[in-house]
Amino acid sequence: MLKLLSVAFVALLMELGCSRSNNLLLGEVRAKAGSHMVLVTDCYRTSVPPVTETRGERHVYRFTPCVDAEVVIRDEELIVNGKSYGRLETDDGVLVDHGVVSVQTPGRRRQ
Repeated sequence: MLKLLSVAFVALLMELGCSRSNNLLLGEVRAKAGSHMVLVTDCYRTSVPPVTETRGERHVYRFTPCVDAEVVIRDEELIVNGKSYGRLETDDGVLVDHGVVSVQTPGRRRQ
């Protein structure tokens, strides 16, 4: 009986904590910000706030999945935790892996 309860608990945890945008077991969260897929690791949350989009004089996407990770894309300029990482090209991906920021360009990789 205890084994069955344990299996049920793990299944419930996986159902609540794992989705296409959030993997509680691996500590990964991801979201689409315009044409860019943003992946943040070392972020263990059961629910993740969505990307916010602000249009106006400047087009801004803001993704703050964790207390220590804020990803902002302002007019295609990538800013992570207040530091600029340059301009993104269409469809570039962003990886914030334990605080290290990488830009994944289709066909090549830059850091």
